[in-house]
Amino acid sequence: MSRRVLVLAHTGREESLKAAWEACAQLHDSGIVPVMQESELRDMERFFGQLSQPVEILHDHVQLPDVELVMVLGGDGTILRAAELVREVDVPLLGVNLGHVGFLAESERADLAQTVEWIARRDYTVEERMTIDVQVWVRGQKIWHTWALNEAAIEKGNRERMIEVVTEVDERPLTSFGCDGVVVATPTGSTAYAFSAGGPVVWPEVEALVIVPISAHALFAKPLVVSPRSRLAVEVLTRTGAQGVLWCDGRRSVDLPPGARVEVTKSATPVRLARTHQTPFSARLVRKFELPIHGWRGPVPQSETIHTGPIPIVRTPRPRPPLQLASGDQPEDDTDPATAK
Repeated sequence: MSRRVLVLAHTGREESLKAAWEACAQLHDSGIVPVMQESELRDMERFFGQLSQPVEILHDHVQLPDVELVMVLGGDGTILRAAELVREVDVPLLGVNLGHVGFLAESERADLAQTVEWIARRDYTVEERMTIDVQVWVRGQKIWHTWALNEAAIEKGNRERMIEVVTEVDERPLTSFGCDGVVVATPTGSTAYAFSAGGPVVWPEVEALVIVPISAHALFAKPLVVSPRSRLAVEVLTRTGAQGVLWCDGRRSVDLPPGARVEVTKSATPVRLARTHQTPFSARLVRKFELPIHGWRGPVPQSETIHTGPIPIVRTPRPRPPLQLASGDQPEDDTDPATAK
């Protein structure tokens, strides 16, 4: 049975379409059938001409469950779009960064040929990234239900007016404040919007939820890290009548009238990301953010096991007890007459 890899590209960028053209040719040369969406294939051929190798069309020639892997050419936004497409069919994503930071991507544009070789050899592993389930309630009615890989961001609807919110953890109110918004993020999203708002960086293997206020007018409005089993909620208060808007992964949005309630829990369906090499997350942070590490010397090498010998026992002589003299007796003089002055 033929192996198939879906190639997704950022159709608004010529560089992305060129990378897709090269990827399809290299996949075919490696014995893998390239698959594309029809609109993206037409855009690519309009720029660079028709491929000499056949490309199958998604939904016409092949269905998503028949695809082994999705090769995403673009930045984090393109990978988030791909996650929407494949989340329900358990197909992993492998990102090739053509954007700026591209924190979700596994490799860079210069490594495109090497990435195809890794795919051909099945030299990759798959890790699961936690997602969140998001519900919106207004006057007791659920008006919206979606999910997010990075974050759910409650923001003010009007630039000139902040919104007032109250946060809730496990069905208990925590604090209320005026702000520009509140971000509820996953560990994957901790390096995205939540990071820009001053939240902590959470390692991907740590299962947790992060709450980060945006420009809050309050004494206690610090980022919080809570259990993934917690149920979080943010309510838009009605005191000022200010409206909000909810954005999930920066791609899906809904208006939040005063009194709206946003509930966030861990989702049962993760997103699967393919990794071609086991780069530690700390190394990825250094590379993506160009962090200074000059002067680092590294751990001390343990060349051999050092055995500790027996501990010597030091005996301290006991002090001589004082003489017990009878009544009227005088103590003897121990002074040497030869040295006495």
